[in-house]
Amino acid sequence: EQPIFSTRAHVFQIDPNTKKNWVPTSKHAVTVSYFYDSTRNVYRIISLDGSKAIINSTITPNMTFTKTSQKFGQWADSRANTVYGLGFSSEHHLSKFAEKFQEFKEAARIAKEKSHEKMELTSTPSQESAGGDIQSPLTPESINGTDDERAMPEVTQNSEPRAEPTQNALPFTHRYRFHSH
Repeated sequence: EQPIFSTRAHVFQIDPNTKKNWVPTSKHAVTVSYFYDSTRNVYRIISLDGSKAIINSTITPNMTFTKTSQKFGQWADSRANTVYGLGFSSEHHLSKFAEKFQEFKEAARIAKEKSHEKMELTSTPSQESAGGDIQSPLTPESINGTDDERAMPEVTQNSEPRAEPTQNALPFTHRYRFHSH
């Protein structure tokens, strides 16, 4: 795997006991990279200190990268049950990292929706034909290239509650595009 984007930063993790203090996991600045795992179709943030992975975080659509100061940012990884913090040497490096985070988070959201569609296509053929109103078959191709608004009603028609959480999250991600402080 080739990294898509790399930067250098001091890596911290939240103290699991207090959830308040930062514990440095690298003694000095280390390379922090974004990777794309094409087999699983996910984006990851990985940082190695020597041979030890001090960050191995899969980006999910509901993650948020927060700039807490001019050179420090953090995000919570619920799977790893921790919060990662990165200290950068300059504000520019932090902004760049935050931009990439947003970009790959968006890509993760789109990938997730695509996989939902595939699942719905394969799992509910009977529902689709039962209504007898198949004006537009729900294929990834027909949704591709349209914007969220066009794609959303098609998802809504589906009576499966599974589609709910992702929908509610949609307006959210757009509203919270990064405001520069």
